[in-house]
Amino acid sequence: MRALTLTAFLLAFVQLGSLAADAAAEEKMSVKKSTFGKLADGREVEQYTLENGRGMTAKVITYGGILTSLTTPDRNGKPGEVTLGFDALEPYLAGHPYFGATTGRVANRIAKGRFTIDGVEYKLKTNNGPNHLHGGEVGFDKVLWKGEPVTTGAGVKLTHVSPDGDEGYPGKLTVTVVYSLTDKNELKIDYTATTDKATPINLTNHTYWNLADGGKSDILKHVLTLNSDRYLPADAQLIPTGELKSVRGTPMDFTKPMEIGARMAQVPGEPNGYDHCYVLNQDSPGTLVLAARVREPESGRVMEIHTTEPAIQLYTGNFLDGTLKSRGATYKQHHAFCLEAEHYPDSINQPAFPTTLLKPGQTYRQTTVHRFSVE
Repeated sequence: MRALTLTAFLLAFVQLGSLAADAAAEEKMSVKKSTFGKLADGREVEQYTLENGRGMTAKVITYGGILTSLTTPDRNGKPGEVTLGFDALEPYLAGHPYFGATTGRVANRIAKGRFTIDGVEYKLKTNNGPNHLHGGEVGFDKVLWKGEPVTTGAGVKLTHVSPDGDEGYPGKLTVTVVYSLTDKNELKIDYTATTDKATPINLTNHTYWNLADGGKSDILKHVLTLNSDRYLPADAQLIPTGELKSVRGTPMDFTKPMEIGARMAQVPGEPNGYDHCYVLNQDSPGTLVLAARVREPESGRVMEIHTTEPAIQLYTGNFLDGTLKSRGATYKQHHAFCLEAEHYPDSINQPAFPTTLLKPGQTYRQTTVHRFSVE
């Protein structure tokens, strides 16, 4: 009886210690607002710095809803940068490949910038050859969002109203994006949207990741696992053909842990690298599932991505050419990867794909969680 009582006491003591640690971490969570710069018309761009009390810091600006920075500890407990981005506004205004941006109304491509809803054809801005990419010439990555701190934990709520006809899209679309850090070293992104007219929507975050050093070296040795048995073959302009093809026996197969660069030379296209949409293994649409796991051997950092979206786009920084530099890094080809949780590209034109059409009275919802750990 005494042994049982002692065991129960020790267990209770450990549980109390854990609760105390969690409470202390909660108390250390913080959100700080500062000025990041001003646009040409004088409007102020705000930066929100989120800290979770466990060594993780994220920075988000209201221009483009951009995650400009995320630092997280390595296996030795030393925090380090794991994203590509800038510490000033001017490089973002000068043009960049969607570093950390919230992309929309529709992320990825719409073939020929056209689609039809209820017999009415809509023509969008084409900004990627003959196609429409990431919302057009002035997508959500180039607008000023309204920001406000989240009162519980460490988070920021961004809101934007896209007017009817914006970049050619129908309907007034009201969008909310909430970035938050948890005490489990997670970056959580929650999206919601409503419309007054039927319109396609496909939001994602376009962060460029490098778990080793934030872009100073390449990501070819990062070990990737994808929860996907199929991918979407695409034409030369990266528009899906409509086929869902098995990854088995191809260089597209990441169902088991594999270095990103191990079979990159076998991937067709120029420049070489991955820029492919993977169909996630998801039993029930809209449920949060593990989509990807990335491990960086030297730092020990691990990132898991869970999402409610049906697909994830793998991009390996194929077009980074060394012209952009920041934080002591020169951003060269394959110095980062993107894993963009989203719907399939060109879904509005391909009825067999999961729909991206949002109608009045409906609410678009999406959650994507980036969970960081070490091993």
